Amino acid sequence: MNNFNYDKVCYRTEQQDENVALRNIKTGEIGFTFGCTNSGETIQVKLANGELDTWSRDECVEVASEPKP
Repeated sequence: MNNFNYDKVCYRTEQQDENVALRNIKTGEIGFTFGCTNSGETIQVKLANGELDTWSRDECVEVASEPKP
C-alpha cells in the first residue's frame, strides 16, 4: 500500500470511524481496520475469527482497490 492509500485508510479509520476491509498479501487473510500507528506505518486489524493483528502497510491492500483478475 503506497503512502497515499495508507493515509486515506487511516483517515477513514480514525476520523470517520470506518472499519476498512484489507487483505494481507502474504497470508490472504482479510481484516478490518480499527487503528493506525503512523510512526511505524502499521495498521491494526480485527480478523474474521475475532483475533487482533498488526500489519505493516507494505503487506496489505484495501479489498475494494484490488486489481481484478
